[in-house]
Amino acid sequence: MRKNSTSVTEFILLGLTSRLGLQIVLFLLFLVIYVVTVAGNLGTIVLIQANARLHKPMYFFLSHLSFVDLCFSSNVTPKMLEIFLSEKKTISYPACLVQCYFFIALVHVEIYILAVMAFDRYMAICNPLLYGSKMSRRVCTSLITGPYVYGALTGLMETMWTYNLAFCGPNEINHFYCAYPPLMKLACSDTYNKELSMFVVAGCNLSVSLLIILVSYLYIFPAILRIRSTEGRHKAFSTCGSHLTAVTIFYATLFFMYLRRPSKESVEQGKMVAVFYTTVIPMLNPMIYSLRNKNVKEAFPKEWLRKQRFS
Repeated sequence: MRKNSTSVTEFILLGLTSRLGLQIVLFLLFLVIYVVTVAGNLGTIVLIQANARLHKPMYFFLSHLSFVDLCFSSNVTPKMLEIFLSEKKTISYPACLVQCYFFIALVHVEIYILAVMAFDRYMAICNPLLYGSKMSRRVCTSLITGPYVYGALTGLMETMWTYNLAFCGPNEINHFYCAYPPLMKLACSDTYNKELSMFVVAGCNLSVSLLIILVSYLYIFPAILRIRSTEGRHKAFSTCGSHLTAVTIFYATLFFMYLRRPSKESVEQGKMVAVFYTTVIPMLNPMIYSLRNKNVKEAFPKEWLRKQRFS
């Protein structure tokens, strides 16, 4: 029935603006942001793999966060850059579904990686003597596998809901990627089940992951205050501060974006917010963690000098 009703084979992405002069400026701006994002996240992954001092659970999870941020940005930004310069600002129906799938999957992977990182900080600060045995390589692998599997399944479920919708025109998406709120506005079949599913899934997963983080920090902060060494307290606050900064920025934008019913106003506001969490946040995360982490800051010049000697 859906295939008989769906006549749309491609969508037109309206992008951020229709002004030609501004499109060139935005293209250059987001090209720079994307290059910095790729360099920062890829550099973080390589640095953690190459430096033995960083072979610890915290950096293991950080490397996966960088990988997800890299994938997250690459799912959206290249197409957005193409739209800025292309006269035919289209995306095929299958490509739109693929973009929707990876977007939903990667969002859920990221929120649960952030939750896992909070649990890791809880174990390191509240149970330092048991940290090495409790957070073994096998445990860390299990903790990081869960978000990937769950994200993949959630993305598949949400994409199948979208696949069951009928699109018979118009086909203009008021966005720079196949975002769900404006996409739902184009469906000519009933979207109630899809909207309900999106609201429940987003609300539950954001709430559960955020609850894990909040409960972890309810134990972490008193434990930090009990640390007698000033240097120890500063180190603990530094690592937790980086994580909390990333959590606050990411969750605030997602709650604003997805826990509202689609409307003309929400779509316009959502475009501005989406720019932030699809392009800016993946660029900021490596900076947030590297600038506030002493081990990462020390490891980078050492690895660079070592490469220079061998080259």
